[in-house]
Amino acid sequence: MGKKTAHAELTTRRSATPRPNILVFLSDDHGQWLQQAYGNSEVQTPNMDRIARHGVRMTNAFTTCPVCSPARASLFTGRMPSQHGIHDWIEETKQAYAYPWLEGQTLLSELLRNVGYHTGLVGKWHCGKERYPHPGFDFWFSYWVNQYPHLGTQQFSDNGQHVTVDGFQSSLLTEQAIRFLQFHYGDQATAKMPFFLFVGYTDTHSPHTQMPDDLLAKYKDATFRDIPQEPFLTVHGDANSPVSRDPLIERTKHEQYYAAASSLDRGVGKVLDKLESLGQLANTLVVYTGDHGLNAGQHGMWEKGNGTIPQNFLEESIRVPCAVSWVNGGIPGNLESDLPVNHCDLFATLLDAAKALPNAEAARQINSPGRSYLPQLLGRTADDWRNDVICEYGNARMIRRDGYKLILRYPYQGVSFANELYDLKADPRETANLYDSPQYDQIIKQMTEQLNEFFSHYTVPAHDGLDLEHQALATPASPWLAALKKRKAD
Repeated sequence: MGKKTAHAELTTRRSATPRPNILVFLSDDHGQWLQQAYGNSEVQTPNMDRIARHGVRMTNAFTTCPVCSPARASLFTGRMPSQHGIHDWIEETKQAYAYPWLEGQTLLSELLRNVGYHTGLVGKWHCGKERYPHPGFDFWFSYWVNQYPHLGTQQFSDNGQHVTVDGFQSSLLTEQAIRFLQFHYGDQATAKMPFFLFVGYTDTHSPHTQMPDDLLAKYKDATFRDIPQEPFLTVHGDANSPVSRDPLIERTKHEQYYAAASSLDRGVGKVLDKLESLGQLANTLVVYTGDHGLNAGQHGMWEKGNGTIPQNFLEESIRVPCAVSWVNGGIPGNLESDLPVNHCDLFATLLDAAKALPNAEAARQINSPGRSYLPQLLGRTADDWRNDVICEYGNARMIRRDGYKLILRYPYQGVSFANELYDLKADPRETANLYDSPQYDQIIKQMTEQLNEFFSHYTVPAHDGLDLEHQALATPASPWLAALKKRKAD
């Protein structure tokens, strides 16, 4: 990505550049594959593509956990689930308030506000106590109870006050994002400050219903040819939401899911247009990414990591879209990077761009495995970048390296499932588990050692995912609880 000779100029420009505004769109259940910037031939997401065209598209962006709450917590804290302690999606009516969750963690919003940012969150938080503003946020417009429904009577927390309004959810959230920007530039004090605005849309999350008619009409004649037609294989366990045998049901869900991506895109476009009208788009670091991916018929199933028992780390579950633009900061346009990056790296990258990296003592306490890839976005080569991707989900851990994917599974109350190894070059659809094949023993040994070494550095004992019996309950629907119930029933 660029020559080293150009990097010196870019670095000089960056050092003279004031702190940028930061705008992060984090969508829910938006698979990397469901975006035209990533090659989908039918979905219409021109505004997401607009960010990629004016910046860098990360082709190997991954989640830290293929389910929402842990992944979001990793972006806000820069830490793995076994550090921040959220191991599954948090049930909002009871469990969200039964435990302090991210209390005591250092949040991205706090670090940015400490260096003079005006901070706001609009949309999905889902890291505990949804309705109350969390540390570091000056402005808060989130869900009062949960993210449902997409259309109809919506219940929101407006800076802690309960408000009810009727309408299409993402349109209402877009209005609130624009409200934040208008307030920011309409007030003499905040207008002099950079802003950090986090926008969490959820249209692409199930149920795949209620999308606007005009957007559904875009997919009336779609073939959905980018979704492989393949059976669910028992090598992945049991599917909670297998593909329906009724093609009409599947077609309806596909139309809704694609329309949901276009709905998010429309909101993204309106926020970008507002920034442009304010003359601030070029000085804003814009990120569009997802908390994790989604299977929408791939592998004969729907959903993400918790779409199977045991939990899965399928490519569609762990890959996320991630495009980053910042015109005034010197990020070139219309480029791509194949660096393997995750939410912890994005945490570090945003802090780097904002000149808000924590001091040595704070960094030691946070102990993030994340690393800023801002230098690479600006054109420097990444000769010393790591070559692995590591994820975890409860009592399962994954490492992806050198074309292989290793999944190690650990017992929960005496119930365990098989470990897995896939050769992604020879078997990109992950159909054959090679773990018990003797010729792969050395590969398994090396990858296991690397995975164990990683977690020896990035685990807080009180939050260890391999000790779930002593962890706070996020949801009674966790895959390891379902697996235990299933084994007892058998």
